[in-house]
Amino acid sequence: MSVTESPGTYVPPAPARRAAPAGRVRLVPAHARGRGLPRWLRRTSGPVALVALWHIASVTGVLPAEVLAGPATVVSSAARLIATGELQQAIVVSLGRAMAGLALGGTVGVLLALASGLTRLGEDLVDAPMQMLRTVPNVALIPLLIIWFGIGEAPKIALIALATAFPLYLNVYAGIRGVDQTLIEAGRTLGLGRAGLVRHVVLPGALPNALVGLRYSLGIAWLALVFGEQINATAGVGYLMANAREFFQTDVIVVCLVVYAILGLAVDMVVRTLERIFLAWRPSFTGA
Repeated sequence: MSVTESPGTYVPPAPARRAAPAGRVRLVPAHARGRGLPRWLRRTSGPVALVALWHIASVTGVLPAEVLAGPATVVSSAARLIATGELQQAIVVSLGRAMAGLALGGTVGVLLALASGLTRLGEDLVDAPMQMLRTVPNVALIPLLIIWFGIGEAPKIALIALATAFPLYLNVYAGIRGVDQTLIEAGRTLGLGRAGLVRHVVLPGALPNALVGLRYSLGIAWLALVFGEQINATAGVGYLMANAREFFQTDVIVVCLVVYAILGLAVDMVVRTLERIFLAWRPSFTGA
């Protein structure tokens, strides 16, 4: 029914509002729902619970101090090492060794992966020897490294370099060869030459795999560092651990292990930050 205010003027009827049917439930997006405890609290609850169990076992005598020192003893030993400056000096020395070995091994691994991944000739010449060498245990090479480089810093850095080169080589090579051929054809259609394809298509496509390889190499660098610092070391976290082993100081050994873990976690966070910066163009699944 129409309503008129004056002759010749038509005013449409006001739209009627429909009542929401009974029983209808309002949908809320998943990201807007409450998730209970904050994520940082959930992530720290596991380590805190583990330390609490360790403390209880030590206090009750289930875990004797001769087998493993309790958390309180470990904290006091860490405070003592920090007060004397031994721990800081050892961390600086070990971090320098790990980064030097990673820089050397990572550079060699990436360059060989580029040569092998970008050209068929490079693959024929490089890939087979790399696949053979990566199966050789790095620890088995320690006697040769001592003969070649002596007992100074060189064999320690060489051992870390050997250990970190292969993960970067494998992941960068796989990333290059895993680039979608459709993208290569699209680049050629747009007029990109060989250098342009490598710069704008191949390398960005291989970057996710390269960062994964970097994370693997960083983790392996700390493992190789533990073995490397057993080669007549006079400084470093491994040197502290070796001395503590001789005197059965399990508290100092645990301090050194915690330092290795914290350093590994710190460098992993650096790589995660690099992933967020350089891979912002690639949305990915972040977990349900």
